[in-house]
Amino acid sequence: MSKKVAIITGSGRGIGKAIAERLATENYYVAVVDIDESSAKYVSDSINAIKENQAKYYVLDVADRKSVFDLVDKVVADFGRLDVFVNNAGIAYIDSIIDSDPEKVERLFDVNLKGTFWGIQAAAKQLKKQGSGGRIINAASLAAVEGSALQGAYSASKFAIRGLGQSAAKELAKYNITVNAYDPGIVITPLRDYIDQRTAQIKNTTAEIQRQSVVNEIALGRAALPDDVADVVSFLVSQQAKYITGPVSYTHLTLPTICSV
Repeated sequence: MSKKVAIITGSGRGIGKAIAERLATENYYVAVVDIDESSAKYVSDSINAIKENQAKYYVLDVADRKSVFDLVDKVVADFGRLDVFVNNAGIAYIDSIIDSDPEKVERLFDVNLKGTFWGIQAAAKQLKKQGSGGRIINAASLAAVEGSALQGAYSASKFAIRGLGQSAAKELAKYNITVNAYDPGIVITPLRDYIDQRTAQIKNTTAEIQRQSVVNEIALGRAALPDDVADVVSFLVSQQAKYITGPVSYTHLTLPTICSV
């Protein structure tokens, strides 16, 4: 089978963009999916400028279950099949638990947790139908390994994604569908900029001081780049990872921890 197709949600910028670009270089046809049309189009156009017709962009709010299923149908209609689904889309909300806005908390769970759930459902249905296996990869976080102050809702959503992924890995293994997660620590992205700025505001410090304080905890002495996470995803979709299913941690404190279930 020569043609490989990957869907990456939240791939208009940051980690998702790096994953889409990496998989395109590995001869995947890439569905660039984002809630922001201009960002998705930009990434798709930049990939196609290197290799024509390698990517197509789609606009999606992952919180809408029907739209997620419709997305998979559209991608299969456009490219003929599905091999990899990366549930990368996510948002952050920074505030104390006491002061957290319930509407913002609900939206965060709708995107991060429910969006991942719908993505697993839709991808698994298509991959099972095709009968040739596949890979589902979810975005967890260092906040899924250790809860963080001012990130109560975010940490809760990411811990839940780890559990969801483990359950899905056990259910889908019989169809040769593997389910894994990447757990990024401090990665230089627009989302990280927001986290540092909002945390600094609450702590009455500067974003620069806030970022440096967390970077100082990193054993390798630097924050990660989106390409560092794309390296992990590239491995997880490779033949070398065909027997790996369950959670995969990629944090700023440890080496990746790979578990099979």
